[in-house]
Amino acid sequence: MSFNLLKNKRGIIFGALDENSIAWQVALKAHEEKASFTLTNTDLALRKGDIFRLAELTGSKVIAADVTSPDDLETLIADSVKELGGKLDFILHSVGMSPNVRKNVHYTELNYDYFHRTLDISAMSLHKVLAVAKKLDAINEYGSVVTLSYIGAQRQFSSYSDMSQAKAMLESIVRSFGYHYGHYKKVRVNSISQSPTQTTAGKGVGGFDSFYAYSRCMSPLGNATSEECAEFCMLMFSDYSRKVTMQNIFHDGGFSNMGISDELIGSCFKCSGDCDHK
Repeated sequence: MSFNLLKNKRGIIFGALDENSIAWQVALKAHEEKASFTLTNTDLALRKGDIFRLAELTGSKVIAADVTSPDDLETLIADSVKELGGKLDFILHSVGMSPNVRKNVHYTELNYDYFHRTLDISAMSLHKVLAVAKKLDAINEYGSVVTLSYIGAQRQFSSYSDMSQAKAMLESIVRSFGYHYGHYKKVRVNSISQSPTQTTAGKGVGGFDSFYAYSRCMSPLGNATSEECAEFCMLMFSDYSRKVTMQNIFHDGGFSNMGISDELIGSCFKCSGDCDHK
């Protein structure tokens, strides 16, 4: 059902790779809510081809860009404004990748070149997107920029590795740039801390199935799906959240405020403490 929440609004959606991507679901929902937007990913991701099917479904143009390159971002944002016929009202930054995680490098033995790449792609890229958009004055007043985070920024998840630092930096950029962009142009910058979600990137983290099952067991409302995250993004892009900025908002079924649940006690822990699991 469409509520026309984004009628006449224009935007850019980063990171749609395939139907499992949150960005893919955001694009479908934004189209349903009457927004117009461009889609972007790297040249390598575009070779997979799925994004062009999404573009056809949503009447969108695909523009290749390396999110870590300010020059690419300038071209992307300028071309998007021209293609869409005016300044932007929303941007989704759905970007994250760790070479250390992909190559199964243990956290205590991180490859620091990989670590820098993790931070650049997964966190600093948001700063670059915001800096270029501000430089080009490309976002309308009360426009909304949303990025996707995870509670691993605050808590230790043993196999999440250097993505924990990347997400912590990402959320810090949300607060810092959110202040400056809000003061300058009333542009809103927020992060959504989503439940573990069965995306291509998410499933690449070691032990993902355990993450997912544990979160589902702990969350009174259950894990939030990619489609539900997309619906929440519509609210964050819309005028109904026009005074929300610099926030990290947990969209996780209540997981972030839980200590232990009846479900976990009843189904997951069978020993009484008289065992070797210390």
